[in-house]
Amino acid sequence: MLELILIFLTRLLTGAIPRSHGFQFEPVAQRIYYANHSSHLDTLLIWSLIPRPQRARVRPAAAKDYWWSSSWRRYLAENVFHAVPVLRHREHSDDNPLADLEAVLANGDSLIFFPEGTRGNGDAVQPFKSGLYYLVKACPNVSLVPVYIRNLNRVLPKGALLPVPLLCNVEFGAEFKMAENELKADFMARAQTKLEALIPE
Repeated sequence: MLELILIFLTRLLTGAIPRSHGFQFEPVAQRIYYANHSSHLDTLLIWSLIPRPQRARVRPAAAKDYWWSSSWRRYLAENVFHAVPVLRHREHSDDNPLADLEAVLANGDSLIFFPEGTRGNGDAVQPFKSGLYYLVKACPNVSLVPVYIRNLNRVLPKGALLPVPLLCNVEFGAEFKMAENELKADFMARAQTKLEALIPE
């Protein structure tokens, strides 16, 4: 019931519907949906647009220092989104912050991931950090789907407590895979270019 309420409220506040640029949710495949990051609502919005039969196998990557910082956020992360906690800052030099995400992929689930690593201002895509490359390197058969979200940073600006209704665009790009023996720099540039190509003119 809570899941349905959150989806209803998210769609009501944003008016968002998925717009495809060569992407279809069917047939079902293991995917990493990677997106620009400008609001705490980014995860909820993408998650709410994935068809319900697939949503149960899609695990959002969520910043542990934010989503596990209060009991209600933790409840949503663990019991509604089934999110995977990610350490944005290593506690020890030998920690692998991607270990839990790699385990999710190894289990056959999909991910929602934000390769910028932190929220931007919504005006431009920030340079990607290398996490996306290492995730795909660990699971090279996974498909990648770029997702560009526009205006969501204005629905819930940084520091705001209450959202403001505003129409948002969510652009899903065609899925692709890492090329065999693709160099890290080439892959990162290609993945970011595919996301930036979805920015409405």
